[in-house]
Amino acid sequence: MAPRNAKLIPLALAAAATLAAAPPAPAPAPAPRLTSAAQLAQAYRATAKFHRHEAGVAAGYVPDKYCVVNPSGGAGALGYPHFNHAYDGSVDPKKPTALLYEGDGAGRWRLAGLEWMVVDRDGREDTDDDRPSLFGEPFRGPLPARYPGQKVHYSLHLWLWKGNPAGRFEPFNPSVVCRPGTTRPPRPAAAPATTP
Repeated sequence: MAPRNAKLIPLALAAAATLAAAPPAPAPAPAPRLTSAAQLAQAYRATAKFHRHEAGVAAGYVPDKYCVVNPSGGAGALGYPHFNHAYDGSVDPKKPTALLYEGDGAGRWRLAGLEWMVVDRDGREDTDDDRPSLFGEPFRGPLPARYPGQKVHYSLHLWLWKGNPAGRFEPFNPSVVCRPGTTRPPRPAAAPATTP
């Protein structure tokens, strides 16, 4: 007497032969490139929750204790950057490297803008063949390191939550003001060299 599943064996072999002879499935198509408007919509949706300052901190964005003014002496400021270094190198509209907040000195924070930072591949300020872009805008740079541990990098600011009269992608916003006593103290000037 033949086993019960003996009739299934020829069917299984035929199915296996058919699958082996079939051409391989095509690779999945790459994700479509999003339009600038679609990228902006993603940034709005992803960062709206950070209007609650505690949500930004809970998501890993670490507050800087100083308000950042335009170092060139020009108009405007960044406010208080809150960096999440897990997103260093991000060009994902949903994952900015920094959230830019305004502080009122009484513990209330207002989300004003976003920043993306990408390290320059060769670490040279005189080459830019790896300049990223997002929202249809090229990042600025390569920019020099501004603090210990930072590398030559590209940066893109987006004033998504507070209008910037200088432009939506300008680094500093004249509408953002740092209150007196909240900015980083200037570095002491190096003492002049003395000769004996």
